[in-house]
Amino acid sequence: MAPPTDLAVRSSLSSLCTRCSSRFVRQSRRPNGLLQAPPQRWLHSPTRTESFARLVPVVGPVPTAQSRRFSSSLAQRLFGGSRKSSQLENKATEKPVLAPNDLFHSFTNSPIPEIRRRAAFIRQHASCPHHEHHDSGAPAHVDFECPDCGIPVYCSKEHWADDYEAHLQICDTLRQINEDDHDLRSGRGFPEFEYAGPQIEEALVNMTNWDTFLYTRAFQAINDDRSMRQATRLLTYPITIASVLHELSPYDIKSGGRLTVEGLKSFSALRYTLHPPRSGGGQDVKGLRVEPPPVRIFILGARAESSLPRDAWIQLAHLFPRSKFHLIFIGPESMANRDDEFPLPPRTAVNPWGAVVEDRVWPTMKISTIVDYYHTIHKTSYFHPYDPYFDCFVLFHPGLGHPASSHEWEETLPLLLETKAPIIATGYTQADMERDIDWVNRTAAGEFDILLEPGENTFRSLRWDLNDMDPQDISAGNWGVWAFRGKRYEATHKSS
Repeated sequence: MAPPTDLAVRSSLSSLCTRCSSRFVRQSRRPNGLLQAPPQRWLHSPTRTESFARLVPVVGPVPTAQSRRFSSSLAQRLFGGSRKSSQLENKATEKPVLAPNDLFHSFTNSPIPEIRRRAAFIRQHASCPHHEHHDSGAPAHVDFECPDCGIPVYCSKEHWADDYEAHLQICDTLRQINEDDHDLRSGRGFPEFEYAGPQIEEALVNMTNWDTFLYTRAFQAINDDRSMRQATRLLTYPITIASVLHELSPYDIKSGGRLTVEGLKSFSALRYTLHPPRSGGGQDVKGLRVEPPPVRIFILGARAESSLPRDAWIQLAHLFPRSKFHLIFIGPESMANRDDEFPLPPRTAVNPWGAVVEDRVWPTMKISTIVDYYHTIHKTSYFHPYDPYFDCFVLFHPGLGHPASSHEWEETLPLLLETKAPIIATGYTQADMERDIDWVNRTAAGEFDILLEPGENTFRSLRWDLNDMDPQDISAGNWGVWAFRGKRYEATHKSS
């Protein structure tokens, strides 16, 4: 019997649901025809916290050589130094250091050298939160590790006992952070980092929450809370962008949807480009069609997100299969920890900003990284002209209102508003996000429109992060999201 043709396969797939069609594709790819077990359960987000901390990138082994090639900063945090891809492969195949039921260890006595070094750093820089130090004006560094969470939190056992009721509010979360950090360095396999492939266009994606998204995107079943936290810590970056730009976005203009009228105008323009109608194009001469330019997503102040495994960013291309993307990471820290793999090219007439260009990361995606401030590039008109139908800015945890970083954005913000393109911004916590909004209100009062009302991000990281400078500060990556753009002034005719 002759094998079915591609046309027959596509015809049969179009009549199947998402899960059935995805299983069919998996079965066709596997030599033994075995299918994965269905998910036993789908997990939900933990409660939020009202605190602020700096970004602590989460790392882990990645599934392909291509992914390993672009994740040196993640590998450095996981293995305590930059490694070549072959070394990463060897590390992934070694015997696990810690068993799944043996993940809780005090930071100081951890079997992982990197975590022991982290404990020493906390002791040197973090201050005891006990009120006695505030009253006396004599701060002291933390030294005592809570036996319940295993993290240095107070200067002495007496202060820990005296303030135990306050510490209980975050003790369970700190213990979870402790176990998650040991899990990442345990040496186990990480099937949660094996991402789903291209999406069948007939199968719609449900972006209500993480559970429905992973299920309808045909990810492998994640039946463990910890694995879910590790997976979402990396996926939160591309999926946060997609959740705002996609036509099936959970943010709408209905009651409680948080999208404003101005937001509907701006994002409808981008969605028109990202969800083009079928053109009837083909591979022969008669099928040639004019194609639009790629959608440019400028990720400013890029740090850990520029080092993510490229398999994670490719998920963005899978959600918009008929569009092309050019991701542009811009910021002085955008190449941190990647110098060994990607020495910065010289600035030439052809490449005036010394950009590291990763062409054809996916057939419809290209990634560029520029180590410089955006306002410096903007003034040269290098990326001009800007088009609201093709351009979008993203600021992951920018710290617009933070005293240590707000001065870096003073020159950039007016130029961003000048482009009239949407600006998507996230925050570690509600307090962090509100501080950024207050700063924008003070700096550009009356010159911007809110596109997406600030609130909790549907696709925030489910994993909590610890601020090594202050263990009392815990946060989640991309906890909140909001969007704005420069105000548009509509011209009207006045009758005489």
